Amino acid sequence: MNTSASSEYLHVDVRQTGPIPLNTRFSCQQHEFIVLVGPSGSGKTTLLRSIAGLYQPKHCYISCAGETWSNSKKNINYAAQRRRIGIVFQHYALFPHLSVSRNIELACGNIPNDKKMKHIHEMLELVNLEGLEDRYPAQLSGGQQQRVALARALAREPAILLLDEPFSAVDQVTRRKLRRELARLRQKLNIPIVLVTHDLDEARMLADRICIIHDGASLQTGTPEEVLTRPVNAQVAQLIDLGNLFTGEIIRHDPEKRCTWLRWGKLELECALQEEFTIGQRVDWVIPPDGIILHRRDRPSRGEHENPVSGIVEQCIPLGENTSVLMNVNDQETLSFNVPTHVARRNNIAEGEKITVSLLANVIHFMQK
Repeated sequence: MNTSASSEYLHVDVRQTGPIPLNTRFSCQQHEFIVLVGPSGSGKTTLLRSIAGLYQPKHCYISCAGETWSNSKKNINYAAQRRRIGIVFQHYALFPHLSVSRNIELACGNIPNDKKMKHIHEMLELVNLEGLEDRYPAQLSGGQQQRVALARALAREPAILLLDEPFSAVDQVTRRKLRRELARLRQKLNIPIVLVTHDLDEARMLADRICIIHDGASLQTGTPEEVLTRPVNAQVAQLIDLGNLFTGEIIRHDPEKRCTWLRWGKLELECALQEEFTIGQRVDWVIPPDGIILHRRDRPSRGEHENPVSGIVEQCIPLGENTSVLMNVNDQETLSFNVPTHVARRNNIAEGEKITVSLLANVIHFMQK
């Protein structure tokens, strides 16, 4: 992150070789929403627990709002109760024998007694649960329980909000509603939010920045656009499920035309100028599915003369409004892309058919091998 230390509201630097490997560093600003993304077992929850003070890595430095919470070199390690954090766990951890208002009240220890009820009602209003303060968790839907957990986390007046896969226990319809609620809520909060998830769509919709985590290590941090379209290496490309990952060789640069040419098997592809790669260098490269344009048989399509590639349809699977197509190129590589199902039908896209596509030059992205 290209900001000075003074603008870093939260700074996290944790490292250890075991028992849980960690090698992660990231920071965020006061109004920022950062999402930690990675497969199950990648160390995301351990990172969140480290920030919260529920786990102490061997080498650790964590500061928030100008206060050092953990510094292994100076033997500083604030207990979780001393850290100004609000946390929502995956399964909410509500007390089943307490009402909604009592669950929230437990987090109001720093609020004067004569102001607690007003504060509780403000929290319920913030998460759109007015009128449900006397209900018990078993009388609430999964989405309502999640909102109570969120209200309880915010009732502490935290310096940071931590969310550990908070939508995983609800159905898809409720999950979409809760995402919208969280997007609305963050506009009213003056604190950073750190969300842990393995859902890339969730990260894309909510994050200001994404941090890709694997085996406890942070591999890349950037905006959703940067990370999901310009991964730093093949490992990140695989983790974010960019299927069109290939190897090629840089053959020439043309600064006047702002082009770099890439040899891919028997083909030469025109790409956006990327002069940081040298002539003859072997590179990994990716192209997103929406950078592959089908040549339609009924009329010319966009980019028809840009990197035309022909091949045989290996697989064609209708998935509602879109059809997933796998296209075999030169009996060696497979391109994956989607087309609207009505377009696939109109162009008789079927297994064994020969088709031609264009690979858009401006979205072909090179990576160091």
